[in-house]
Amino acid sequence: MSVYEIGLRLQGKPVLVVGGGSIAGRRVPRLLAAGARVLLVAPEATTTLSDYAAAGEIQWERREWRSGDGDDAWFVLAATDAPEVNAAVAAEAEARRTWCVRADDAAASDAWTLAHTEFDGVAVAVSASGDPRRAAAVRDAIAAGLRTGDIDAPRSRTVRPAGVALVGAGPGDADLITLRGLELLRQAEVVVSDRLAPQELLDMLAEDVEIVDAAKLPYGRHTTQEQINAVMVERALEGKFVVRLKGGDGFVFGRGAEELDACLAAGVPVEVVPGLSSSIAGPAAAGVPVTERGVVHDFTVATGHVPPGPQSKVNWTALGAGNGTIVLLMAVKNRAAIAAALIEGGRAPETPVRIVENATTKNQTVRECALADLGVTEAHHPSVIVIGDVAGRAREL
Repeated sequence: MSVYEIGLRLQGKPVLVVGGGSIAGRRVPRLLAAGARVLLVAPEATTTLSDYAAAGEIQWERREWRSGDGDDAWFVLAATDAPEVNAAVAAEAEARRTWCVRADDAAASDAWTLAHTEFDGVAVAVSASGDPRRAAAVRDAIAAGLRTGDIDAPRSRTVRPAGVALVGAGPGDADLITLRGLELLRQAEVVVSDRLAPQELLDMLAEDVEIVDAAKLPYGRHTTQEQINAVMVERALEGKFVVRLKGGDGFVFGRGAEELDACLAAGVPVEVVPGLSSSIAGPAAAGVPVTERGVVHDFTVATGHVPPGPQSKVNWTALGAGNGTIVLLMAVKNRAAIAAALIEGGRAPETPVRIVENATTKNQTVRECALADLGVTEAHHPSVIVIGDVAGRAREL
């Protein structure tokens, strides 16, 4: 079986979806992204579809399909669990010369939903003579090639983004950057990168991309924040698109707000792309949930780069008195003083602790100890320190 592949521009056009199950739940978001006005006809619907209806994004008629429901539709999706209903919906659509996809029977369908992927403004749809698994496999291979750059998608009619993108690259593994972050990185003309940003991401950049090393090594050489702000703004005002690439999320102890303010003050367009914070991803990679039903219902993320005392803005006494999970970033140097302050505040000396070093990378190391022994337990930068009952319930991954 062969098809004539075509892209439907459904902006503002009515579309009928019959059936409220998982297939409709997968198709409706793409229809909405295309701007379609979706009428859902189904007695029951998935939670996602119900939420769309409650938000007014789709119209939901909570009943069985009736002849005439698709009179105004430009496109129809028959996705019920009853083949005879899907056949009736498709037959009426064909009589009205309206294209209809039957989700239950590709051979009897006048139209197919192709395996689809999108990256950096490029949309690819794959058909494989009615074999959805094969189409999905080819789609996935193309998607991977676009993300890694193995498949080149040069721009000919559009210009690069302008200004600065503040991109969080995730906790360490290069694969954990968001798709949006990767899209913008691939378009960058200047990349201002930290030491904790996955360095493998820089290998995919073209040779003419300027890479500015803004590494700030713990307690060693560093580039000042003012210098980082200045180089971002200067390059952007020269007309270059700048990506500020940081490990984790730039707005979790990453001075992202200062960089945002610098760009706004200079009149430079700026986009913020959140990253997966190591404060949550680091423990998760070691099998430690920061919250767990029946164990703990809150967690606090604190920086330990300043020891307890007048200079610290952390209320260590309050953290010691609580029973929630404590996640420490940049705390290796001051871990002994922090442990003492927490115990003085009321935390039990035997409180479980996990130290996750180089989280999500091939060099990840996990050590465990009691809070009283935190100061003498081996730990190196970069580490995430988890304190609380959940640390004693870690799973081996």
